[in-house]
Amino acid sequence: MNAPTAPLPPAPLDGLRQRFSGRLLTEDVDTAPFLTDWRKRYTGRALAVAQPDTAADVAAIVRWCAEHRVPLVPQGGNTGMVGGATPDASGSALVLSLARMNRIRDIDTVNNTATVEAGVILANLQQAARDAGRLFPLSLAAEGSCTVGGNLSTNAGGVQVLRYGNTRELCLGLEVVTPAGEVWNGLRGLRKDNTGYDLKDLFIGAEGTLGVITAATMKLYPLPAAQVTALAAVPDPHAALRLLMLAQQRLAASLTAFELISDYCMGLVERHLPANRRPLAEASPYYVLLESSDFESEAHARERFEALLGEAMESGEVTDAAIAGSIAQSRAFWAIREGIPEAQALEGRNIKHDISVPISSIGRFIDETNAAIERDFPGVRLVVFGHLGDGNLHYNVSPAPGVSPEAFLAHESAINHITYEAVAAHRGSISAEHGLGQLKPDENVHYKSPLEIGLMRSIKAALDPQGIMNPGKVLPA
Repeated sequence: MNAPTAPLPPAPLDGLRQRFSGRLLTEDVDTAPFLTDWRKRYTGRALAVAQPDTAADVAAIVRWCAEHRVPLVPQGGNTGMVGGATPDASGSALVLSLARMNRIRDIDTVNNTATVEAGVILANLQQAARDAGRLFPLSLAAEGSCTVGGNLSTNAGGVQVLRYGNTRELCLGLEVVTPAGEVWNGLRGLRKDNTGYDLKDLFIGAEGTLGVITAATMKLYPLPAAQVTALAAVPDPHAALRLLMLAQQRLAASLTAFELISDYCMGLVERHLPANRRPLAEASPYYVLLESSDFESEAHARERFEALLGEAMESGEVTDAAIAGSIAQSRAFWAIREGIPEAQALEGRNIKHDISVPISSIGRFIDETNAAIERDFPGVRLVVFGHLGDGNLHYNVSPAPGVSPEAFLAHESAINHITYEAVAAHRGSISAEHGLGQLKPDENVHYKSPLEIGLMRSIKAALDPQGIMNPGKVLPA
């Protein structure tokens, strides 16, 4: 991609105020919440924060930015993990917050679709679907504050990818404002449409570098009659993989979640979030959190789960298990899994990796990478958990007791190198669901082929020739 054209001198914001409805925030006290990422790793500066009301407003803002060559940083719920929605320190960018575009435009229970604006909070879409007797299955820890637009921009995954797929698989159509300030209405709720390039897939996962997603048509599903949750103790990740294969054989498509949790993660949650207690009497090196959705009855679901876990215990894959007996117990099981990121943050600084490898490689990846990191950095704590059912691990590293955060973080590059080399050796990905943002573009160039990077640059140059859309994210400047 050609280098972005040098920006013009700062444009008068009065000219922008007159172009759209909504709010334009310019005072430091008002813009501050939009300038630091969720992990507080990145803090930038901005010319202003624009909060439009409609897609036409977004188009007017983008045209203004194009006229004045002002970089534009789209932002949803600001819950990202890689700084993808945070401006740089220059103060030249305009942050575009989609928070006010939060309307659910339509729910079609015959077509099983919901058309929603980008600023709709994920939990609100889930609830609207339930109110209509339908399920929107995307579920992740930040669902109370993340937005559908952000989910699409990062192709978020979450805990039910095993059954329903990533956000990309849940999307049938998009409304997008292009870098030229034109509104593309692709909100078609079609499962089949072979009329050329699938343009929506260019924008999903692009992290706002190719255009601004303003609305989407998403798939809905029938509500299951029952959901049953269990926590199973397993001796190691290899046993967890054998349990996964058995669960898929016995439960087939009704298996909706399969999460791996190390004992160290369990201990973190108990230490920092003491209301969440493990439901098993004895500690185990690893645990698996399983969930099954059933369209007959809760009794039928429990019967199948009990048979599965009984068989797994007889064969040695599972050493102990507890099946939730109520919705409250199920929520308590999930609170352990969803509390891991918060507990890790309360524990202190850490080095995060959101990686994926082929499911069959997960056991070997954990064994080999744990051994390599512990060899070079004795005493570190390995925080291993994630979506085993789809091959996505949150493979994080915390300092050894007594080691200062600063001394530990001085080794971040070396620890990243060990982890990513292991990912590459297993033909995996260095970013499974969090995106690249401003954290990993350089790493991505190293681990993708020159041809892939070249094609990505060509797409960026074709759609955003001025380079104003979220510069410095996904691709290096």
